[in-house]
Amino acid sequence: MDVQDIEQIYNQLQGQAQQTAQALQTLGNKLQTAANNGDQQAREWSLDLRELALSFRDEQNQVANLLQALHGSLANQAQQIQQQPEAAPAPQQGGGFLGNLLNSGFAQSIEAGAGFGIGDDLIKKLF
Repeated sequence: MDVQDIEQIYNQLQGQAQQTAQALQTLGNKLQTAANNGDQQAREWSLDLRELALSFRDEQNQVANLLQALHGSLANQAQQIQQQPEAAPAPQQGGGFLGNLLNSGFAQSIEAGAGFGIGDDLIKKLF
């Protein structure tokens, strides 16, 4: 697996998260409309949907934590390679797999703490 494959998979993950968030918001809007029209079941289902959205958000936070831990581990490995006197010139110059990965858009997003899409704002919009 190379850096481009990792970037592609990460982008797909972000896209899927956005689709999930949109589907939850659409369903939430439908349930809210039905609840506003007096449907008590819709109100109950809306509360169930809220719990589901909170679970998705928590799962996405765990995925983000995992990715940040992986990024940190890779950064530490790259730093150790750079500190070795006989280290290959590629990691020192930002090349090689580790250097390319750490300089990728994926790594920059993870380092910045980018989320995937189901955050507090969406949950507030739903409810």
